[in-house]
Amino acid sequence: MSRRHILAAAPSLALMGCSRAPTASPVIDLPSLKSTAPFPVGVCAMTGHLDDPAWVDLVSTHFSQLTPEWEMKMERLVRDDGTLDFTASDRLADFCADQRMRLFGHTLIWYAQEHPWFQALPEDRFATEHDRYVRTTVERYRGRAVGWDVVNEPVAEDGNGYRECLWSRRFGGVDGYIRRAFDVAREADGEAVLFLNDYNLENNPTKGASYLRLVERLLAAGTPITGLGTQSHLDITIPEGQITAFMRELAGFGLPIHVSELDASLESGRRVDVRSDATRESQQRDRVVELAEAFMALPPAQRWAFTVWGARDSDSWMRLREDGGGPNDRPLLFDDRGRPKPVAADVAQIFAGG
Repeated sequence: MSRRHILAAAPSLALMGCSRAPTASPVIDLPSLKSTAPFPVGVCAMTGHLDDPAWVDLVSTHFSQLTPEWEMKMERLVRDDGTLDFTASDRLADFCADQRMRLFGHTLIWYAQEHPWFQALPEDRFATEHDRYVRTTVERYRGRAVGWDVVNEPVAEDGNGYRECLWSRRFGGVDGYIRRAFDVAREADGEAVLFLNDYNLENNPTKGASYLRLVERLLAAGTPITGLGTQSHLDITIPEGQITAFMRELAGFGLPIHVSELDASLESGRRVDVRSDATRESQQRDRVVELAEAFMALPPAQRWAFTVWGARDSDSWMRLREDGGGPNDRPLLFDDRGRPKPVAADVAQIFAGG
Protein backbone atom coordinates (compact mmCIF):
# COMPACT_ATOMS: atom_id res chain seq x y z
CA MET A 1 0.00 0.00 0.00
CA SER A 2 1.55 3.33 -1.09
CA ARG A 3 1.64 6.46 1.07
CA ARG A 4 -0.87 7.95 -1.35
CA HIS A 5 -3.39 5.13 -0.85
CA ILE A 6 -2.79 5.04 2.89
CA LEU A 7 -3.74 8.70 3.10
CA ALA A 8 -6.81 8.17 0.95
CA ALA A 9 -8.01 5.40 3.26
CA ALA A 10 -7.04 7.08 6.50
CA PRO A 11 -10.15 9.22 7.16
CA SER A 12 -12.29 6.10 7.53
CA LEU A 13 -9.66 3.99 9.29
CA ALA A 14 -7.83 6.32 11.63
CA LEU A 15 -10.11 5.76 14.61
CA MET A 16 -10.49 1.98 14.32
CA GLY A 17 -7.56 1.15 16.62
CA CYS A 18 -5.32 -1.88 16.41
CA SER A 19 -5.99 -5.57 16.36
CA ARG A 20 -4.63 -6.36 19.80
CA ALA A 21 -4.82 -4.74 23.21
CA PRO A 22 -2.34 -1.87 23.59
CA THR A 23 0.87 -2.64 25.40
CA ALA A 24 0.65 -1.50 29.02
CA SER A 25 2.44 1.80 29.57
CA PRO A 26 4.03 2.91 32.82
CA VAL A 27 2.25 5.70 34.65
CA ILE A 28 4.06 8.90 33.68
CA ASP A 29 3.27 12.33 35.05
CA LEU A 30 3.95 14.29 31.87
CA PRO A 31 3.86 18.07 31.82
CA SER A 32 2.16 19.72 28.88
CA LEU A 33 4.59 19.46 25.97
CA LYS A 34 3.55 22.84 24.63
CA SER A 35 4.23 24.45 28.00
CA THR A 36 7.73 23.00 28.25
CA ALA A 37 8.92 23.85 24.73
CA PRO A 38 10.23 27.30 23.75
CA PHE A 39 8.72 26.77 20.27
CA PRO A 40 5.42 25.39 18.89
CA VAL A 41 4.82 21.66 19.29
CA GLY A 42 2.69 20.34 16.45
CA VAL A 43 0.54 17.35 15.57
CA CYS A 44 -1.27 16.22 12.43
CA ALA A 45 -5.01 15.62 12.31
CA MET A 46 -7.95 14.69 10.15
CA THR A 47 -11.52 15.85 10.59
CA GLY A 48 -12.59 12.49 12.06
CA HIS A 49 -10.37 13.15 15.06
CA LEU A 50 -12.39 16.22 15.97
CA ASP A 51 -15.33 14.00 16.91
CA ASP A 52 -13.25 12.06 19.46
CA PRO A 53 -13.34 13.87 22.85
CA ALA A 54 -10.32 11.95 24.16
CA TRP A 55 -8.26 13.02 21.15
CA VAL A 56 -9.38 16.63 21.52
CA ASP A 57 -8.43 16.63 25.20
CA LEU A 58 -4.99 15.15 24.50
CA VAL A 59 -4.23 17.53 21.66
CA SER A 60 -5.46 20.65 23.44
CA THR A 61 -3.28 19.74 26.43
CA HIS A 62 -0.02 19.05 24.64
CA PHE A 63 0.05 20.69 21.19
CA SER A 64 0.05 24.26 19.94
CA GLN A 65 0.17 23.75 16.15
CA LEU A 66 -1.84 21.54 13.79
CA THR A 67 -1.07 20.19 10.31
CA PRO A 68 -3.97 18.77 8.25
CA GLU A 69 -2.84 15.25 7.41
CA TRP A 70 -5.06 14.90 4.35
CA GLU A 71 -7.59 17.68 4.02
CA MET A 72 -5.31 20.31 2.44
CA LYS A 73 -3.82 17.97 -0.14
CA MET A 74 -4.70 18.35 -3.81
CA GLU A 75 -6.61 15.07 -4.10
CA ARG A 76 -8.95 16.25 -1.33
CA LEU A 77 -9.34 19.85 -2.47
CA VAL A 78 -9.69 19.53 -6.25
CA ARG A 79 -13.00 18.19 -7.56
CA ASP A 80 -13.30 16.32 -10.85
CA ASP A 81 -14.25 19.55 -12.65
CA GLY A 82 -11.32 21.54 -11.25
CA THR A 83 -13.32 23.50 -8.67
CA LEU A 84 -12.07 23.48 -5.08
CA ASP A 85 -13.77 22.05 -2.00
CA PHE A 86 -12.51 23.57 1.25
CA THR A 87 -15.20 22.09 3.50
CA ALA A 88 -12.92 19.72 5.41
CA SER A 89 -9.89 22.01 5.56
CA ASP A 90 -12.08 24.85 6.82
CA ARG A 91 -13.27 22.65 9.67
CA LEU A 92 -9.70 22.00 10.76
CA ALA A 93 -8.86 25.69 10.44
CA ASP A 94 -11.86 26.55 12.62
CA PHE A 95 -10.74 23.97 15.21
CA CYS A 96 -7.34 25.65 15.34
CA ALA A 97 -8.98 29.02 15.91
CA ASP A 98 -11.20 27.62 18.67
CA GLN A 99 -8.22 25.96 20.38
CA ARG A 100 -5.85 28.90 19.79
CA MET A 101 -3.50 26.63 17.86
CA ARG A 102 -1.35 27.63 14.90
CA LEU A 103 -2.47 26.23 11.54
CA PHE A 104 0.18 24.87 9.16
CA GLY A 105 -0.70 24.30 5.50
CA HIS A 106 0.27 20.94 3.99
CA THR A 107 0.85 20.58 1.06
CA LEU A 108 0.45 22.56 -2.18
CA ILE A 109 2.49 20.64 -4.79
CA TRP A 110 3.45 16.99 -4.28
CA TYR A 111 4.80 14.65 -6.94
CA ALA A 112 2.50 11.84 -5.68
CA GLN A 113 -0.68 13.78 -6.40
CA GLU A 114 -0.92 14.32 -10.13
CA HIS A 115 -4.63 15.04 -10.09
CA PRO A 116 -6.46 13.66 -13.16
CA TRP A 117 -8.01 17.05 -13.86
CA PHE A 118 -4.56 18.64 -14.13
CA GLN A 119 -3.25 15.74 -16.21
CA ALA A 120 -5.99 16.31 -18.79
CA LEU A 121 -5.38 20.05 -19.17
CA PRO A 122 -4.05 21.28 -22.51
CA GLU A 123 -0.65 22.91 -22.52
CA ASP A 124 -2.05 26.42 -23.00
CA ARG A 125 -4.15 26.22 -19.81
CA PHE A 126 -1.87 24.28 -17.49
CA ALA A 127 0.22 27.12 -16.05
CA THR A 128 -2.81 29.34 -15.50
CA GLU A 129 -4.73 26.63 -13.66
CA HIS A 130 -1.71 25.61 -11.59
CA ASP A 131 -1.23 29.19 -10.47
CA ARG A 132 -4.95 29.59 -9.76
CA TYR A 133 -4.94 26.51 -7.54
CA VAL A 134 -1.90 27.57 -5.53
CA ARG A 135 -3.03 31.19 -5.25
CA THR A 136 -6.63 30.41 -4.28
CA THR A 137 -5.60 27.86 -1.65
CA VAL A 138 -2.98 30.07 -0.02
CA GLU A 139 -5.17 33.19 -0.12
CA ARG A 140 -8.05 31.38 1.55
CA TYR A 141 -5.92 30.77 4.65
CA ARG A 142 -3.92 33.99 4.55
CA GLY A 143 -3.70 35.31 8.08
CA ARG A 144 -4.63 31.88 9.48
CA ALA A 145 -1.94 29.53 8.16
CA VAL A 146 1.43 30.53 9.59
CA GLY A 147 3.31 28.53 6.97
CA TRP A 148 3.05 26.09 4.07
CA ASP A 149 4.78 23.04 2.72
CA VAL A 150 4.84 24.57 -0.74
CA VAL A 151 6.59 21.65 -2.43
CA ASN A 152 6.72 18.19 -0.87
CA GLU A 153 9.29 15.45 -1.51
CA PRO A 154 11.15 16.57 -4.65
CA VAL A 155 14.23 14.40 -4.05
CA ALA A 156 14.37 10.90 -5.58
CA GLU A 157 13.68 7.97 -3.27
CA ASP A 158 17.31 6.79 -3.22
CA GLY A 159 18.64 10.34 -3.09
CA ASN A 160 20.30 10.17 -6.48
CA GLY A 161 18.76 13.12 -8.27
CA TYR A 162 15.22 14.44 -8.23
CA ARG A 163 11.77 13.10 -9.00
CA GLU A 164 10.21 13.46 -12.41
CA CYS A 165 6.52 14.23 -12.15
CA LEU A 166 3.70 16.04 -13.91
CA TRP A 167 4.89 19.37 -12.51
CA SER A 168 8.51 18.92 -13.54
CA ARG A 169 7.51 17.83 -17.04
CA ARG A 170 5.30 20.88 -17.55
CA PHE A 171 7.60 23.47 -15.96
CA GLY A 172 11.05 22.46 -17.15
CA GLY A 173 12.47 20.22 -14.46
CA VAL A 174 12.71 20.27 -10.69
CA ASP A 175 13.96 23.85 -10.43
CA GLY A 176 11.25 25.16 -12.73
CA TYR A 177 8.26 23.68 -10.94
CA ILE A 178 9.57 24.44 -7.45
CA ARG A 179 10.39 28.05 -8.28
CA ARG A 180 6.98 28.60 -9.84
CA ALA A 181 5.08 27.17 -6.86
CA PHE A 182 7.07 29.26 -4.38
CA ASP A 183 6.73 32.44 -6.43
CA VAL A 184 2.95 32.09 -6.64
CA ALA A 185 2.63 31.19 -2.95
CA ARG A 186 4.69 34.24 -1.97
CA GLU A 187 2.48 36.51 -4.08
CA ALA A 188 -0.59 35.04 -2.39
CA ASP A 189 0.71 35.50 1.16
CA GLY A 190 3.63 37.74 1.93
CA GLU A 191 3.80 36.72 5.60
CA ALA A 192 3.56 32.92 5.72
CA VAL A 193 6.80 30.93 6.06
CA LEU A 194 7.27 28.84 2.91
CA PHE A 195 8.89 25.41 3.29
CA LEU A 196 10.54 22.87 1.04
CA ASN A 197 9.73 19.56 2.75
CA ASP A 198 11.17 16.05 2.31
CA TYR A 199 11.75 12.77 4.13
CA ASN A 200 14.57 10.29 4.83
CA LEU A 201 16.98 13.21 4.99
CA GLU A 202 18.43 11.99 8.29
CA ASN A 203 18.11 8.31 7.39
CA ASN A 204 19.87 8.47 4.02
CA PRO A 205 22.95 10.74 3.81
CA THR A 206 22.83 10.64 0.01
CA LYS A 207 19.28 11.97 0.00
CA GLY A 208 20.11 14.54 2.66
CA ALA A 209 23.01 15.83 0.55
CA SER A 210 20.82 16.04 -2.57
CA TYR A 211 18.24 18.04 -0.64
CA LEU A 212 20.89 20.46 0.64
CA ARG A 213 22.27 20.97 -2.88
CA LEU A 214 18.79 21.65 -4.20
CA VAL A 215 18.09 24.22 -1.49
CA GLU A 216 21.40 25.96 -2.16
CA ARG A 217 20.71 26.14 -5.89
CA LEU A 218 17.13 27.38 -5.47
CA LEU A 219 18.10 30.07 -2.96
CA ALA A 220 20.89 31.27 -5.25
CA ALA A 221 18.31 31.61 -8.03
CA GLY A 222 16.11 33.80 -5.84
CA THR A 223 13.42 31.26 -4.96
CA PRO A 224 11.51 32.57 -1.92
CA ILE A 225 12.13 29.54 0.29
CA THR A 226 11.92 30.84 3.85
CA GLY A 227 11.84 27.55 5.79
CA LEU A 228 13.23 24.02 5.58
CA GLY A 229 11.15 20.97 6.48
CA THR A 230 12.58 17.59 7.46
CA GLN A 231 9.83 15.04 7.98
CA SER A 232 11.86 12.84 10.34
CA HIS A 233 10.13 9.51 9.78
CA LEU A 234 13.07 8.02 11.64
CA ASP A 235 14.73 4.69 10.96
CA ILE A 236 15.65 3.63 14.48
CA THR A 237 18.59 1.52 13.25
CA ILE A 238 20.63 4.38 11.75
CA PRO A 239 24.01 5.11 13.36
CA GLU A 240 24.24 7.36 16.37
CA GLY A 241 25.16 10.91 15.37
CA GLN A 242 23.70 10.77 11.86
CA ILE A 243 20.66 12.84 12.79
CA THR A 244 22.80 15.43 14.59
CA ALA A 245 25.17 15.74 11.64
CA PHE A 246 22.36 16.38 9.17
CA MET A 247 20.65 18.93 11.44
CA ARG A 248 23.89 20.90 11.69
CA GLU A 249 24.22 20.97 7.92
CA LEU A 250 20.59 22.04 7.55
CA ALA A 251 21.13 24.85 10.03
CA GLY A 252 23.89 26.25 7.83
CA PHE A 253 21.36 28.06 5.65
CA GLY A 254 20.21 30.15 8.61
CA LEU A 255 16.52 29.49 7.82
CA PRO A 256 13.77 28.34 10.19
CA ILE A 257 13.62 24.55 10.47
CA HIS A 258 10.47 22.47 10.92
CA VAL A 259 10.62 18.89 12.15
CA SER A 260 7.43 18.32 10.24
CA GLU A 261 6.25 14.68 10.51
CA LEU A 262 8.09 12.87 13.31
CA ASP A 263 7.45 9.21 13.98
CA ALA A 264 9.77 6.26 14.58
CA SER A 265 8.53 2.83 13.59
CA LEU A 266 9.47 -0.13 15.77
CA GLU A 267 9.08 -2.44 12.77
CA SER A 268 11.77 -3.05 10.19
CA GLY A 269 9.76 -4.64 7.38
CA ARG A 270 12.18 -7.58 7.39
CA ARG A 271 10.66 -11.04 7.20
CA VAL A 272 12.67 -12.07 10.25
CA ASP A 273 13.45 -9.51 12.95
CA VAL A 274 15.15 -11.03 15.98
CA ARG A 275 15.29 -7.82 18.00
CA SER A 276 13.39 -7.93 21.28
CA ASP A 277 10.68 -5.39 22.06
CA ALA A 278 12.99 -3.88 24.66
CA THR A 279 15.78 -3.46 22.11
CA ARG A 280 13.53 -1.81 19.57
CA GLU A 281 12.02 0.53 22.15
CA SER A 282 15.52 1.49 23.32
CA GLN A 283 16.58 2.22 19.72
CA GLN A 284 13.45 4.29 19.20
CA ARG A 285 14.07 6.37 22.31
CA ASP A 286 17.72 6.91 21.37
CA ARG A 287 16.89 8.22 17.90
CA VAL A 288 13.99 10.45 19.02
CA VAL A 289 16.12 11.82 21.86
CA GLU A 290 18.93 12.56 19.40
CA LEU A 291 16.51 14.41 17.12
CA ALA A 292 15.04 16.45 19.98
CA GLU A 293 18.50 17.34 21.28
CA ALA A 294 19.70 18.31 17.80
CA PHE A 295 16.64 20.52 17.36
CA MET A 296 17.19 22.15 20.75
CA ALA A 297 20.81 22.82 19.77
CA LEU A 298 19.67 25.05 16.90
CA PRO A 299 19.74 28.81 17.35
CA PRO A 300 16.36 29.81 18.84
CA ALA A 301 15.35 31.72 15.70
CA GLN A 302 15.71 28.53 13.64
CA ARG A 303 13.56 26.32 15.91
CA TRP A 304 10.34 26.96 13.99
CA ALA A 305 8.24 23.98 15.18
CA PHE A 306 8.51 20.34 16.20
CA THR A 307 5.60 18.27 14.82
CA VAL A 308 4.73 14.63 15.47
CA TRP A 309 2.78 12.75 12.79
CA GLY A 310 -0.10 11.65 14.98
CA ALA A 311 -1.15 12.11 18.58
CA ARG A 312 -1.61 8.44 19.60
CA ASP A 313 -0.14 5.25 18.19
CA SER A 314 -3.62 4.32 16.99
CA ASP A 315 -3.73 7.50 14.89
CA SER A 316 -0.56 6.72 12.95
CA TRP A 317 -0.56 6.15 9.21
CA MET A 318 2.08 3.48 9.86
CA ARG A 319 -0.60 1.20 11.26
CA LEU A 320 -1.87 0.82 7.69
CA ARG A 321 1.46 0.06 6.00
CA GLU A 322 2.25 -3.23 4.31
CA ASP A 323 5.98 -2.51 3.86
CA GLY A 324 6.72 -2.29 7.58
CA GLY A 325 4.82 -0.89 10.50
CA GLY A 326 1.44 -2.58 10.56
CA PRO A 327 -1.41 -2.84 13.04
CA ASN A 328 0.85 -3.38 16.07
CA ASP A 329 3.38 -0.63 15.44
CA ARG A 330 3.94 1.97 18.15
CA PRO A 331 5.73 4.89 16.46
CA LEU A 332 4.48 7.91 18.44
CA LEU A 333 4.78 9.59 21.85
CA PHE A 334 1.42 8.47 23.27
CA ASP A 335 -0.04 4.96 23.31
CA ASP A 336 -3.41 3.90 21.90
CA ARG A 337 -5.20 5.19 24.99
CA GLY A 338 -3.42 8.54 24.91
CA ARG A 339 -1.08 7.75 27.78
CA PRO A 340 2.45 9.16 27.51
CA LYS A 341 5.24 6.68 26.86
CA PRO A 342 8.76 7.00 28.27
CA VAL A 343 9.93 8.58 25.02
CA ALA A 344 7.41 11.39 25.59
CA ALA A 345 8.97 12.07 28.99
CA ASP A 346 12.40 12.15 27.35
CA VAL A 347 11.23 14.74 24.84
CA ALA A 348 9.54 16.87 27.51
CA GLN A 349 12.72 16.90 29.59
CA ILE A 350 14.82 17.95 26.59
CA PHE A 351 12.38 20.70 25.65
CA ALA A 352 12.44 22.00 29.21
CA GLY A 353 16.21 22.25 29.01
CA GLY A 354 16.83 19.35 31.40
